[in-house]
Amino acid sequence: MSEDQKTNAEVSKTETDGGRIIFADDVVATIAALAVSDVEGVSAMTGGVVEGFTEMLGKKNLTKGVKVEVGAEEAAVDVSVSIRYGFKIREVCEKIQLAAKNAIETMTGLRVVEVNVFVQSVTFEPTEQESAKVARRKEKDKAKEKEVQEVEAEIVPPEPPRVK
Repeated sequence: MSEDQKTNAEVSKTETDGGRIIFADDVVATIAALAVSDVEGVSAMTGGVVEGFTEMLGKKNLTKGVKVEVGAEEAAVDVSVSIRYGFKIREVCEKIQLAAKNAIETMTGLRVVEVNVFVQSVTFEPTEQESAKVARRKEKDKAKEKEVQEVEAEIVPPEPPRVK
């Protein structure tokens, strides 16, 4: 079996004076995933059923929600994401496309022919103000619970009546 077949079925090969440069699909997918996760408005990368099972097994997958096809000089990327509520979906998707394309082209030298973005869901995450309110409520509830425990500790149960 040749060395090319052992590494990956779809790899990028570039001949240079010093030899070949080979990019595995996972390398390009990781670059794209890291670039996409930094885009404001992206809530999460969403994967398929297989990625869900690996996550349940406790394995973290950096390339969750990213599929790539890498050729000799070009790459195509599919990205599945959840967008946070309140952001303009079209603008976030355009930023995702630009970020993934720039990162891959800068780091690998491959030409990115397309970045397809699949919006799987919209998530409703609390704002900072709402999160602060929830935290204050939890603190108040803990304080009340502590007071109740202190009062309960002070209550002395009545003695049973004595029979003469």
